[in-house]
Amino acid sequence: MDRFLYLAMSGAKETAIAQTINTHNLANANTTGFRQALAYAYNAPDRGPVYDSRDYVQVGNQVIDFCAGTLQTTGRDLDVAIQGEGFLVVQAPDGSEAYTRAGNLQLDAAGVLRNERGLPVLGEGGPITIPEHESLTIGTDGTITIRPAGAAANALAAVDRLRLVKPDTKNLQRGLDGLIRDPDGGGAPLDATVRVASGMIETSNVNTVAALTRMIELSRTFETHIKMMEAANNVEKNHNRLLETS
Repeated sequence: MDRFLYLAMSGAKETAIAQTINTHNLANANTTGFRQALAYAYNAPDRGPVYDSRDYVQVGNQVIDFCAGTLQTTGRDLDVAIQGEGFLVVQAPDGSEAYTRAGNLQLDAAGVLRNERGLPVLGEGGPITIPEHESLTIGTDGTITIRPAGAAANALAAVDRLRLVKPDTKNLQRGLDGLIRDPDGGGAPLDATVRVASGMIETSNVNTVAALTRMIELSRTFETHIKMMEAANNVEKNHNRLLETS
């Protein structure tokens, strides 16, 4: 059978993968702090006995686009948005550290500070626990200050400080759970240069118009590959018919 069929099939397969990635981005267009994934393809030559005759299509590893989203004002004391580069650190279900840009935080019944997925937010000494309080503020350096319940208006106390880090984004990967991690397993040290804005959240960096346009382009490309596969199949049938009549 002519390799043309397999070449067209490889294009259809990788286009379907790219469509899956693009659809996932579009589905998270309204997810706070989400970073879209980028898919790229490259040529893999089909080496013949003398020269490279044809090229298959291969999709490389997903690359995370770390361009910033826009900041939206919420007015909530527990909402924070990273200004510029950097991440909040949360504790994954397996106990490991993971990074996120989603700063829509909340307190559970025990006073543990958690992200929107219920994962504990880490401070300088581990998961942050905030006691009963009358008011709460988060400074630009991540310091959490409260006025304890029943205390005077000027009786402020620093509870903890958000662990803000700035790892090398070239080494970061997103896991199946949606959390961003360093594949080397080492936790990034606290970075004093990372700043947050209180009372704000960062939106996803997905451009919905571009993603919808990309979806249409990929759909048309997939259809083209299917037509190429059908053409290759017809050519093969004609070859077989000629052999039968010869």
